[in-house]
Amino acid sequence: MNTIRIDRVVTSGTFSLDGGTWEVDNNVWIVGDDSEAIVIDAAHDAEKIATALGGRTLKAIVCTHGHNDHINAAPHLAKLTEAPILLHLDDHLLWEAVHDDRLPDRLVRHRQQLTVAGLELTVLHTPGHSPGSVSLFCPGLGTVFTGDTLFAGGPGATGRSYSHFPTIITSIRDQLFTLPDDTVVRTGHGDSTTIGQEAPHLAEWIERGY
Repeated sequence: MNTIRIDRVVTSGTFSLDGGTWEVDNNVWIVGDDSEAIVIDAAHDAEKIATALGGRTLKAIVCTHGHNDHINAAPHLAKLTEAPILLHLDDHLLWEAVHDDRLPDRLVRHRQQLTVAGLELTVLHTPGHSPGSVSLFCPGLGTVFTGDTLFAGGPGATGRSYSHFPTIITSIRDQLFTLPDDTVVRTGHGDSTTIGQEAPHLAEWIERGY
């Protein structure tokens, strides 16, 4: 019997926007069983991600948003695995700033269902960090993959182009904090948390403005 599992691969590289560049470590999430999987955010190192797949069929490469550190390895991984790249339409302008010679293969939309290894993941449009940011909620595993929308300790950054603090607060309040408290939040960078750990702090984040 195939075992459903979530694997985390940490890759390192740079994030660049608005003329600045920063060193970052990214969480790449692989969700599936022993035969097939999806990758959430192909960051920095396609070969390392492909090795972690271990010969499983890659059904899709899902981008939580279009910032370069989350998509820079996606075309190479797609070439290695023949998997399609999925992105929300509203982040195409960010994608094209990184990859002007290769478009994503499919669009994702709010409340769309993605299926892998018998699991259903619901796409939640959670803009704010970027216009097309999405989170992926998997009730069967009690987890949500939030990209850079929600972290342990607060929202994702909104101080750069195409981001908006009131919008990310609305996304977190209306889309993420309606999930069960024990839902594990698997983030684009750093440690995981839970909805129940973060939800009581919403008013503090609004007050501080980030």
